[in-house]
Amino acid sequence: MRRVCVFCGSSAGRDPRYAEQASALARELVARGIGVVFGGGSIGLMGVLADQVLAGGGAVTGVIPHGLAARELAHRGVVDMRVVPTMHARKALMAELADGFVALPGGIGTLDELFEIVTWSQLGIHRKPIGVLNVAGYYDPLVALLDHVVAGGFVPADNRGLVIVDEEPAALLDRMAAHEPPPGPAWITPEEA
Repeated sequence: MRRVCVFCGSSAGRDPRYAEQASALARELVARGIGVVFGGGSIGLMGVLADQVLAGGGAVTGVIPHGLAARELAHRGVVDMRVVPTMHARKALMAELADGFVALPGGIGTLDELFEIVTWSQLGIHRKPIGVLNVAGYYDPLVALLDHVVAGGFVPADNRGLVIVDEEPAALLDRMAAHEPPPGPAWITPEEA
């Protein structure tokens, strides 16, 4: 993995461990020479992540829709800032630029990004590893939901392995680097999907 896309909140959340682990992930990525692609924001966990990667001398690419950039939410320290017309274009470009994906704690937007990239993997649009950093049990309900949809017969058991969950950044990145996705359908393009 040369670049990892990190989905995370535009809020820092209530638990200080969320920001601590965003910083820890950033440091681990920099130590491994892995660049970051993120939503381009300067606030919340997005800002914490970008600040820490930049402080460590790492590479950061931001992707932000014009409307959010116009509201001055774009991180001013990120030199490689891609301004796109829509949220849909943002997600597509972030996916294109990344070799893997990590979800930190976040809200509806983070969940939307995570589930879309998992869906694309399930459809065979990409074979990139997808990780969830389960900080302080934040994603425990999501893990239970994923197990529930498999048990209910809506997702094949093999596809449950598309989402790698760990509590530590280094262990998560190690597991993602070693991950072989389960066999899926014939590969299709996003346009065909």
